[in-house]
Amino acid sequence: MSAPKIIALAGSLRKESFNQKLINEAARFALQTGAEVEVIQLNELDIPLFNEDIEAQGTPADAQRLKDKLRSADGILLASPEYNGSITAPLKNAIDWASRTEQGAVPAFRNKVVALFATSPGGLGGLRGLNHVRDILSGIGSLVLADQLAVPSAFSVFDDNGQVSDPEIADKVSSLAHQLVSVASKLK
Repeated sequence: MSAPKIIALAGSLRKESFNQKLINEAARFALQTGAEVEVIQLNELDIPLFNEDIEAQGTPADAQRLKDKLRSADGILLASPEYNGSITAPLKNAIDWASRTEQGAVPAFRNKVVALFATSPGGLGGLRGLNHVRDILSGIGSLVLADQLAVPSAFSVFDDNGQVSDPEIADKVSSLAHQLVSVASKLK
């Protein structure tokens, strides 16, 4: 059986995003299991705000690329910053574009195993936003793992290379990434 294909995505556009660092770490740990992992950065994609008038003229190229990559994946590692207690606009927009279906195509998130991560400078680590992400993804057919990880105090979590410096947190990131790969492999 071939290795599961995993997409790693953070819902931030910020260059030094803590959530991008966190999902990069999750991707690194998933790679250690032998999975095929691709990290996608939303700030490298040109995706307009979702609008059915735009969609009627054809899905924008980067939105289609994202949709195709998610559709071909077995699992998704997803980190979501928390903005005002909820999901970020860039992540919600990416989900909106990717969840649109074409005639005869499988929806991009349908039956995809998803592991949720978040980090923030605050004491809850982005936990409140993950509930909204879970609701959205479950509603469009994703199999969101029961376990999730919210990492508080993001300013002190990463070293100068962007890696998690706390061994206990690194173990939790690794464990959730490995769990995603395991479940995705079994469902493949």
